Amino acid sequence: MIPILLLRLEAPLMSFGGVAIDYRGVTRNYPGCAMLTGVLANALGYEHREFARLNALQSRLSYAARADRPGDLLTDFQTVDLSQPFLSQGWTTRGAPQGRDGGSASKGTHIRLRQFLADAVITIALTLNPPGDDPSLAALASALREPARPLYIGRKPCIPSLPILLGAIEASSLLAALEHTPPSPRAAKDVPMRAWWPAADGERRNSRLIPITDERDWANQIHVGRRWIYEGVIDV
Repeated sequence: MIPILLLRLEAPLMSFGGVAIDYRGVTRNYPGCAMLTGVLANALGYEHREFARLNALQSRLSYAARADRPGDLLTDFQTVDLSQPFLSQGWTTRGAPQGRDGGSASKGTHIRLRQFLADAVITIALTLNPPGDDPSLAALASALREPARPLYIGRKPCIPSLPILLGAIEASSLLAALEHTPPSPRAAKDVPMRAWWPAADGERRNSRLIPITDERDWANQIHVGRRWIYEGVIDV
């Protein structure tokens, strides 16, 4: 049996970044490893420049995700001039205004198409390997209960509508944890429960083995790596 944290991501809008092409920012159906690492690191109070800590946390993270409510795909047309004075500082919980960094990317008018999942509910089962390193699962649970900074799911406008931490359990695998976790009260009715999970947890009916690149080189800000997961229908 392995110790597992259960998370539930629920918000009016969420975004699980996929492969961006030019000004089109798409969303996956489930959160990627880098995105989950960012949420957990934000709760722990990590700084974006702490590349070693971020990479270490990401390398230990293993999880499975279930779409209790798949949500509806929404594409938002955005246009903004980031050089305007009132956009030079953002909100923060550290007692001082937070400025924008990044040269030319912050100047001139930008046009973007950004995809979101509207009214979705995603249940996550995650663990850390090796379990004895810092942070521990217990420290992670404590940080999710009282995060160092406000949390968001993919993009800063995507504020959770409920606390993210659902609970802690032990199970034989991450997939087994999802199969034995009751669905959200807002789960879609009469819709097959779809999920993705580590390839090591085994195959299920109506599932397929696929490669995914969803990790981040935090020092160079690029997506890297390749891992195999199963994606398909599970019985809950």
